[in-house]
Amino acid sequence: MKRSLIFRRILRLLKPYAGYFVLTVFAAMVSVAAQLLVPFLVGECVDVIVGQNNVNFHALYPLLCGVGGCVVAAVVSQYVVSLANNRIAYCVLADVRRDTFEKLGRLPLKYIDDRPYGDISAVIVADSEQFADGLLLGFTQLFTGVCTILGVLVIMFVLRWEIALIVFFLTPLSLLIARFISKRTYTTFKRQAEVRAEQTAFIDEMVENLKVVKAFTHEEENEATFAEQNERLRRASLRAVFFSSTVNPSTRFVNSVVYSSVALSGALIVIATGGAFSVGALTSFLSYATQYTKPFNEITEVIAEFQNALACAGRIFALLDEKEQPTDAAFPGLGRAEGEVKAEHVRFAYDPARPLFENLNLTAEAGKHIAIVGPTGCGKTTLINLLMRFYDVDGGRILVDGKDVRAITRKSLRKNYGMVLQDTWLKEATVRENLCMGAENCTEEEMIAAAKAAHAHGFIMRLPNGYDTVVGGTGTLSEGQRQLLCIARVMLCRPPMLILDEATSSIDTRTELLVQDAFSKLMEGRTCFIIAHRLSTIKNADRILVMGEGKILEEGTHAELLKRGGAYAKLYHAQFEE
Repeated sequence: MKRSLIFRRILRLLKPYAGYFVLTVFAAMVSVAAQLLVPFLVGECVDVIVGQNNVNFHALYPLLCGVGGCVVAAVVSQYVVSLANNRIAYCVLADVRRDTFEKLGRLPLKYIDDRPYGDISAVIVADSEQFADGLLLGFTQLFTGVCTILGVLVIMFVLRWEIALIVFFLTPLSLLIARFISKRTYTTFKRQAEVRAEQTAFIDEMVENLKVVKAFTHEEENEATFAEQNERLRRASLRAVFFSSTVNPSTRFVNSVVYSSVALSGALIVIATGGAFSVGALTSFLSYATQYTKPFNEITEVIAEFQNALACAGRIFALLDEKEQPTDAAFPGLGRAEGEVKAEHVRFAYDPARPLFENLNLTAEAGKHIAIVGPTGCGKTTLINLLMRFYDVDGGRILVDGKDVRAITRKSLRKNYGMVLQDTWLKEATVRENLCMGAENCTEEEMIAAAKAAHAHGFIMRLPNGYDTVVGGTGTLSEGQRQLLCIARVMLCRPPMLILDEATSSIDTRTELLVQDAFSKLMEGRTCFIIAHRLSTIKNADRILVMGEGKILEEGTHAELLKRGGAYAKLYHAQFEE
């Protein structure tokens, strides 16, 4: 994304805070005016001190009071500028984080699946922070700097246009040098942000899966990978810092040349005019020359931060520009479904070059229990993703109660499904909040009844605060206990359709038998899709679908498939043969 386009979008982000922007400009002008008046008053003070024992104290005291008043006004105004800029920067930061987080909810799952979670987190957290810091620093320096440059330039031309011309023609060299270097710093900071995001993603992945890393003694390999990423980040950071660090010394050299030229030419004019251009006026002029060059230094100092902020803003806007999943707000809701599900001539592929489903057909009558079995990678989980509309089909259609799922809202469709997955997830909240996630209006009795049905009530009551104990990623619960809570959560919702993906994989055999009994009660009269690797758990399913290579190889009851002696029989005997 071009920097000009990024900058225009930043301005659009600032539009809601136009009032603070106006306050910043006004306070900056007051601050600059007060600071510009000080050198003039100091020059007047110099002129009333004629010599030893020859000081006009009656004129000096008001001038000194004026200097003090200007200093106070400048300090107060600068404080207001800082407050307003802080408000702008951190409000924009909050807006950016809100927009990016909300954007994630509107993106298709394919976007999340195709990227490391750490990279996405880096955009929302780290890049937005860098963006806000650069914005804050840039605004604080920019407004006062521009006002100071324009104000000093006008005063210098009024006082002595000959010297002002020297300053006017020499100072732009600072801008030329800064512009030359800034073109290179943007690229280097962009590369730095990319490598930093890659490293953040790697750290996030390794911390999340540290048990697996230790189990396979993969620490040294990970350390080597991290060291390689760290080295690339070091080189990118050093290159970015090197280019950005050359700006300030270069501009300071030009400013020193400007100051020397003003001092020399001013002294010659004082001598040539015989006092018409006084020493006090030269003192003021030297102060103005310093004030004129100082903003250039300050502006060039923030160029590096600005370039970094622009690079981070580019990554933020890239996320915000990602194509969202099609909206379904205009479609009707499904209501409470009867539970008849059909897939007709479904085609789907994660990668267009490698189709997974080419002509998939299935029918699940309302209230029937459909088991799905097959080897890893055959498309079982993909089928569930399509039923839930986590992904949309590329061809054909999926119907619920005769309605194409693409013609109803996703929210109403998913409210009709209850899911218990092999991978458990609990949010960082109380047991009560986790259980009631899908049934906010349930009563205490209903919640406890669901927990008892899932055989979770006993261990919940042994927790420090019972149902008010905070759980989540704290390690309070075992994997089996977490899965029991997920089962209880679905039992509390009592949806018309269920999806069970190895729902009891982390539970001991005795508890599994109890939970299976609870599930059998829950599944009565409900359409159920059961993904199972342990075939003993699906003997009583109304129909069993055997999948392979994106196709339904065979289907029937447990007895029918065993009698047929096909793929299912081979899978079954492979599990139970001695």
